[in-house]
Amino acid sequence: MKDTLLKEKPLFQSTLGDLVEVLKEELGFASESGNDEKDNIFPSGGKHYVRGMKELAKALHCSISTAQRIKSSGVIDAAISQNGKVVVIDVERALDILRVSNKKWGRKNSK
Repeated sequence: MKDTLLKEKPLFQSTLGDLVEVLKEELGFASESGNDEKDNIFPSGGKHYVRGMKELAKALHCSISTAQRIKSSGVIDAAISQNGKVVVIDVERALDILRVSNKKWGRKNSK
């Protein structure tokens, strides 16, 4: 009810809060219950691909050398498509694989 009133209201009569609320709803940053979806890394809901080691490192929040080491280890091979020098990685699938891999093997215990 409130959403339809906001959309029908002329722009010059709306407040900044009204405008922000409508933009959040239309761009997909607010759920139906009104909660912000800040926990979701990719709010669009579609597949998210990155191209290259720099973008993979940015998506994994690690250094480029660590991203290269993860790729070279073969852990995320199922999420990688490579043709020559061009590397395309499905980030959501890579993160899921890394979560499962970390639970399966855990960290190495130092003695």
